Amino acid sequence: MLPAGVLLLSLCQLTLAKTVTYDWSVDWVTAAPDGFSRPVIGINGQWPPPTVHINKGDRFVANVFNNLGNESLSLHWHGIRQYGNSVQDGPTGFTQCPVAPNSSIKYEFDVYQAGTYWYHSHNFGQYPDGLRAPFIVHDDDDGPYAGQYDEELILTMSDWYHDQMPGLVNNYQSTKNNATTDNGITAPVADAGLYNEQSDAKIYVKPGKTYLVRTICHSNYAGVGVQFLGHNITAVEVDGVYTQPQSLGSKQLRLAPGQRWSFLMKTKNDTSQNYPIFGTLDINMLFPPTGVPTVGYNANMTAWLVYDDTKPYPPAPVFPSFDFFDDWTLKPYDKQPILEPDHKILMDTGYENINGIARAVINNMTYLPQKVPSLYTAISVGNYSSNPSVYGDVVPFVLKFNETVEIIVNNNHNNLHPWHLHGHDFQVIQRGDPSVGPFSGYWTNVSSTPMKRDTIMANKLSNVVLRFRADNPGVWAFHCHIEWHIESGLAATIIEAPEYLSNITIPPSHKKVCEQYGNGMQTAGNAAGNTRNPLNLTGANDEVLQYAQG
Repeated sequence: MLPAGVLLLSLCQLTLAKTVTYDWSVDWVTAAPDGFSRPVIGINGQWPPPTVHINKGDRFVANVFNNLGNESLSLHWHGIRQYGNSVQDGPTGFTQCPVAPNSSIKYEFDVYQAGTYWYHSHNFGQYPDGLRAPFIVHDDDDGPYAGQYDEELILTMSDWYHDQMPGLVNNYQSTKNNATTDNGITAPVADAGLYNEQSDAKIYVKPGKTYLVRTICHSNYAGVGVQFLGHNITAVEVDGVYTQPQSLGSKQLRLAPGQRWSFLMKTKNDTSQNYPIFGTLDINMLFPPTGVPTVGYNANMTAWLVYDDTKPYPPAPVFPSFDFFDDWTLKPYDKQPILEPDHKILMDTGYENINGIARAVINNMTYLPQKVPSLYTAISVGNYSSNPSVYGDVVPFVLKFNETVEIIVNNNHNNLHPWHLHGHDFQVIQRGDPSVGPFSGYWTNVSSTPMKRDTIMANKLSNVVLRFRADNPGVWAFHCHIEWHIESGLAATIIEAPEYLSNITIPPSHKKVCEQYGNGMQTAGNAAGNTRNPLNLTGANDEVLQYAQG
């Protein structure tokens, strides 16, 4: 049974919630956001998929039908913590089976947190083909910035590929790829950058207004650097966590894949001109280790703040260099004091050549999806649920309820990695500069009220230190949010308070999609589906084969 606090919160939400229901058919659609026509994944025949607007306290329901015909899918609600409800989180292998073509699944959960989120496929590197959109949770009238802005704007940003992901992933995770000889550094580079899924997005604004601007980076690979020319912006939220207001001054905004920032922006008092929103795909990530792009590659992208559509658009600026704002300096609005850890986890991360394929490893293990989703294993193996071995090669870490956990990630790879934790936000205790090496001790200037978010960029050949309280029983993914890297195994499985999970019921539609997907997927037992002897993992997936895992 779940802890009393979790149950009480769930009951309160059920009492107060309004139910918001969506019926979605996930379809192939043809689109050309940068002028190149290609198949993309939309919803109900439209692309981009719809933006979800919901109020804090509402119940969200999505009835999802897979109409793709040739691909399975899942949906993850990025940043929504699913308190006591990880069965609805969505990542295949962790909390559910893939949804096969012509199959349906129902997602249903209460939303108790305000902020800027997004939803996307969490299945075999799929979302860069278009299955992604904002998920905005509006606060009630007593939110900390209520009354300080007139209107809201949403600005998404991403890289964009002309080729579809299955072929790109299969090549990346094959013996043909040159990643087998360069330690997994290289990966397919995007063909373009998009704002609001367009190459020339126009954001219409009114003079003399204050806007809450919600920015979301849903890139596959590259982070994005952004500057709003001629306008000052003040950060008020990152990854669904309200912050103390902090002006960015002349510095640029930097978003890693998966990250969100919200800020207040005051518009000009006149409409005499329009202004560019300059952006660039992060060449430090696209072309490691030197950050020098190939000849002729254009990483720049521009949108426009439009005051008067009849006025000309000034030329897009060119920046010789960027000076990014350091998000580590932000302070959470609630001023939560620094947590002191009970349980420390060290993750040494890097790449290895395994059977001719470049695989990411954490503590010398590469993540391999198993026959039973890890949550279903935790539910069904009884007292063995606290034994990491029953989950197979999913890089498992077992946590006790309510302990304070510290994760030290040593990035021994010559590229940056945006680490995202499901089910929680975390305090960022410290983040090493590039090339400082593994963790060697705590800084003397660690904040007493550290910044909190759910996705943090780890610099190349460096380290990052995170802390959170294990107060959300469930199975949670902790992974790099670069799709190339998660598909090559750069993921860990957090099994949190498994003793509280045995009474969880797998929803009927979730059970059915396992049956319909087939391919040996099961809904009970250890990683191999063994329900009689959880310690016998014969048949579990423990081998990197000579072809792509995705």
